[in-house]
Amino acid sequence: VHLEESGGGSVQSGESLRLSCAASEWTYTKFCMGWFRQGPGAEREGVASIDSDGDTWYEYDVKGRFAISRDPGDNTLYLQMRSLKPEDSATYYCAAAPYRGPYLCATTQWIKNWGRGTLVSVSP
Repeated sequence: VHLEESGGGSVQSGESLRLSCAASEWTYTKFCMGWFRQGPGAEREGVASIDSDGDTWYEYDVKGRFAISRDPGDNTLYLQMRSLKPEDSATYYCAAAPYRGPYLCATTQWIKNWGRGTLVSVSP
């Protein structure tokens, strides 16, 4: 399984960005996929996840602002981010695991595959 993120960039507070994650060499039938972020000196944390049934999970601080979705046609994962804040600034990583259940892609413990990350910078 190969994951490649795109869509990061620099925006101002209140603006929007959409991240994409293209998945290739896919072998999972039951799975979860998620977005994590990691700021300088911080641990990698889960932001949002979705599983093969379409069930989702969101970290508390992004509920109502971020939306995760997946296009099953080409297995591309998206993260629509609205009302961005400076504290959302981080490198965002796409992740996947061969387990059903969005909570299994909410922490790093069960993740089997990672992308290389895409940088999001939000200025005040």
